[in-house]
Amino acid sequence: MSTAPSSHTSEHDYAWEVATLFPDAGSVVLSSDLLGGTERLRRELEAVARGEPQIVIGTQLVSKGHNFPHLTYVGVIDADLGLEGGDLRAAERCFQQISQVAGRAGRGEKPGRVFIQTRMLNAGVIRALLSGDTERFYAAEAESRRHAEAPPYGRFAAVIVSSESPDQAAETARRLGKSAPQRDGLHIYGPAPAPLAQLRGHYRHRLLVHAARGVNVQGAIRHWLGSVQWPGSVRVSVDIDPYSFM
Repeated sequence: MSTAPSSHTSEHDYAWEVATLFPDAGSVVLSSDLLGGTERLRRELEAVARGEPQIVIGTQLVSKGHNFPHLTYVGVIDADLGLEGGDLRAAERCFQQISQVAGRAGRGEKPGRVFIQTRMLNAGVIRALLSGDTERFYAAEAESRRHAEAPPYGRFAAVIVSSESPDQAAETARRLGKSAPQRDGLHIYGPAPAPLAQLRGHYRHRLLVHAARGVNVQGAIRHWLGSVQWPGSVRVSVDIDPYSFM
């Protein structure tokens, strides 16, 4: 049994619960951030491959191409957490990661079973995972993006304002929002606190640029930012076609 912990509960909490519920079953935690580094991780992966621990508690690391021939049951805890947060690629990433970890079960002589815990049973990605219809999922995802003019049918850019001063960061973000360009095929949303509102001692605000495919996004943003001045203690960064919206 392989359990992929959610971001709200650590793998150590699951290890304690497993030890309480199954005191006679051997278990192991697989996570890249555990003490002992890569050498310890290598030894534990080899032990799992031999079938020594009966229960594996792991992060996304367990889905990355490892062969566990004795593993017959996979449980994914809080499978839909990855759909939260507004990430454009959330459904795609969720589908790929859960498909990968599900593929760890039943790779040997014994058949495998997969259990998915979810609060969003009607979500397209969850239904696709249950049906195993990969092509249908990607067709639906492509149509959803086309309708929203999201990449690859449109373009996004993130403008992140950050400063050690919360007031300067917020004021600069407001000024950028007020001076946002108004033109066909280009929309500026925000500002709003970034999902990671504080990072390494800096307060962060975000503006999202949504443009039609034919718009010169870089040129529009360059002209926009060049029309606004801000203190030297404030940093304004631009991410074209971002992979992360944090």
